[in-house]
Amino acid sequence: MDAEVVLQEEDMEGSWTLLSWLASFVMVFGGALPYVPQYQEIQKSSNTEGFSTRVCLVLLIANILRIFFWIGKQFELTLLLQSVVMILTMFAMLHLCCTVQNTNRVSTKQHHLSDLNLHYFWKWSAFEDYLLFCFGFTVVCAVITLLLLDSAVFVETLGSLAVMFEAMLGIPQLLQNFHNRSTKGMRDVCFDCTEHRGDRCVLHIFISSVCAHFHFHPCFL
Repeated sequence: MDAEVVLQEEDMEGSWTLLSWLASFVMVFGGALPYVPQYQEIQKSSNTEGFSTRVCLVLLIANILRIFFWIGKQFELTLLLQSVVMILTMFAMLHLCCTVQNTNRVSTKQHHLSDLNLHYFWKWSAFEDYLLFCFGFTVVCAVITLLLLDSAVFVETLGSLAVMFEAMLGIPQLLQNFHNRSTKGMRDVCFDCTEHRGDRCVLHIFISSVCAHFHFHPCFL
């Protein structure tokens, strides 16, 4: 009888372990999945007008800050990997947008980060400019984090800033839609539904481990 109970407990533990691994996999890649149809839409139409690249800016800043927050106050490794995957996804989106825009550009005038023109901030012609900006931002964050790593207030501020930027994710796309007077070219239904399901999945599966880090709570609500 005791042996059967032990076997059942082992089977249950194995099932929960498998479910945990599956949930972790969904968490790591689930946030990036909504951008797959958007990527395909831009490739198919050769038009980036319906997608705001400032969404990439917001997510890049949010996830870079989240990585530095992890250095100061380690949380679930799954969320760290999610940030890495999201950063790579945003770079892929920016590379595609730059390629399409350069192909469709009529004017020969180009804009670069080195121009230091705020009017064309995040509207640069070359993908390398976006990489350079993110590299510079990362270096600045690394230096500041290294100097203030022992400050609990600074570490908590990093986490709060990461959440604040992520909470503003919808604003750039909303402004883009308002400017275009249309949502044409944006896979909004897929984006909204997948993001909603992903956040709820994070909330229900990982709430026990994330509770210690109150910064992420607003992202779930």
